[in-house]
Amino acid sequence: MKLSTTALDALLLSGLVLSGCDLAPVYERPHFVLPETYQGSGLFHVAEPDAVLSPGEVWWTLFNDPELNKFENELAKANPTLQVAMERYTQARDLAAEAQSQLYPQIGAGGELSDNRQSVNRLFRGSTTTPNIEASNEVLASASWEPDFWDQIRNLAHERKRLAQASAAELATARLSLQTDLATDYLAVRGVDQELEVLRQAIVAYQKAVEVTRLRYHGGIASGLDLARALSQLSSAQAQLSETALQRDLLQHAVAVLVGAIPSSFSLPATLDFRAIPPALPVGVPSELLQRRPDIASAERQMAAANASIGVSRAAFYPHVTFFGTAGYQDNGFNLINLPNSLWSIGADAMQPLFEGGLRRAELQHSWSHYAETRAYYRSTVLAAFQELEDGLSLTQRLKSEVAQQHEASNQAAQALSISTTLYNAGLDNYLSVAVAQVQALTAHTSEVQVQVRQMQAAVSLIRALGGGWTTQGLPNEQQTLPSGPLDYKVHNDTDAGLH
Repeated sequence: MKLSTTALDALLLSGLVLSGCDLAPVYERPHFVLPETYQGSGLFHVAEPDAVLSPGEVWWTLFNDPELNKFENELAKANPTLQVAMERYTQARDLAAEAQSQLYPQIGAGGELSDNRQSVNRLFRGSTTTPNIEASNEVLASASWEPDFWDQIRNLAHERKRLAQASAAELATARLSLQTDLATDYLAVRGVDQELEVLRQAIVAYQKAVEVTRLRYHGGIASGLDLARALSQLSSAQAQLSETALQRDLLQHAVAVLVGAIPSSFSLPATLDFRAIPPALPVGVPSELLQRRPDIASAERQMAAANASIGVSRAAFYPHVTFFGTAGYQDNGFNLINLPNSLWSIGADAMQPLFEGGLRRAELQHSWSHYAETRAYYRSTVLAAFQELEDGLSLTQRLKSEVAQQHEASNQAAQALSISTTLYNAGLDNYLSVAVAQVQALTAHTSEVQVQVRQMQAAVSLIRALGGGWTTQGLPNEQQTLPSGPLDYKVHNDTDAGLH
C-alpha cells in the first residue's frame, strides 16, 4: 500500500526509536569444570601457558627430518582436499557478505528504448487521433531500503559471519588433519624400510642356515626333517618380505595423494638413516585445550550462529517495512533530460503476518532445537578432544616403556638364536631349536621396529590432540570474515583454481 508523506515521516521516526531491538537471546559459552592436570600425564609436568606449541609453529620440524619438512610444504600448496576446505571458507565469507549487504540501501539504474504499436481495435480507444505507433525512451534510478527494526538482518549477518568463523576453524582442522595424516604415513614408510632391512638380514642368515643344513644332510649328520624346516623358514621369511614390500607400496601411494602427486609418478626412496626418537612435547594445562583445538572453536562458533538465528526467527513475528523510490525521465524521443519529461515515485510497503498456519512458530521452534543441538555437539566435541589428548598421553607414556622392553626382548632373542645355532652346528641339538629361535628373533626384532614407529606416530597424534600450535587468536573476528568492501570482488576462474 502507498503511504502519505506524514505516514512516511511517522515510520521513519518509529524506525529510529525501534532500531536496535535485538530479539536474539544473550549468548554465553558453556562453562566446563576442568581438572588441574591430565590423568594420563604420567611423566609429564604441568606446563606454563607459554610452554605449549607456539601459535603457528611448524610442528613437524620437531622430528628433524628434512624430507618430511619438504612433503609438508608440498601438501600446503597442492593437496586438493585442503583446497576444497579453502574454497568452502571463501564461500562462507561470501554468504556473510551477502547477508551484510541487506543492511544497506539497494540502488539501481536502468534505461529502456522501445518502439510500440497498438491495435486499431484496442479496447477503450479514447480518440481516433491517438497514434498507433509511438516510441518510448526512459532513464530510471531506483532505491529501496528495509529498516532493520527488529535486528533480523543484523542477526542474519551475525549468523553468517559466525558460520564463516566456523568454516575458518574447519579449514584449520582439515589442514591439521592432513598434516598429521602425512606425518603418520611417512613415519610408517620409514618404519617399513627398517622392517624390510631386518627381513633381508634374516633371509641372508636363513640362506646360510639352509646351506649348512644341506651339507649336514648330505653328510648323513642331519635328517631330511631338518632340511625341510630350514627351507620352510627361508620361504616364510621371503613371503613376509613380499608382504611388507606391498605395505610400503600402499603407504607410498597414500603419501603421494596427500602431497597432490600422481601415485604412479611418485617415488619415495628407501633410507635406513632414520632417527626413531620422538620429540618432547609439553602439553600445558587442561583449560588451554579449549583455546587450542580448531574443532572446538568451530563447534562453538556454530552454536553462536544458531543463537543468532533465534533472533531472526523471532523478528519474523513483527511488521516489516520497506521504503522505495523511483525517479527518472521518459520521452518519445531522445530529449530525455528535460524537466517536463521527469517522473518520480516514492512510497513504503508494510507487511504484518496475521495467519500462516503456524509457520513462524514452527520456524522459531526449529531455531531453538538447532541451538540445543549445537550446544550438545559442542559438549561432545570437547569431551572427544579430551579423550584424544588423554589417549595420546597414555600412548606416549606406555610406548616409551614398551620400546625399552621390546629392545631387551630383541637382544635376548638374538642371543638365544646365536646359542641354538652354535649347538646345532656342533651336533649337540636338533634344528627344531634353531627354527624356534629364528622365529622368535625375527618376531622380536620386527616388533621392536614397529613399536618404535608407533611411538613416533603417538607423538604425532598427541600433537594433533593439542591443536598443532593453533589457537583461537588465529580465528578471524566477525568483521574480518567479510571478504572485501561493497565495490570489491574476486572472480575465480580455471587458472585461479590451478586447472589447465
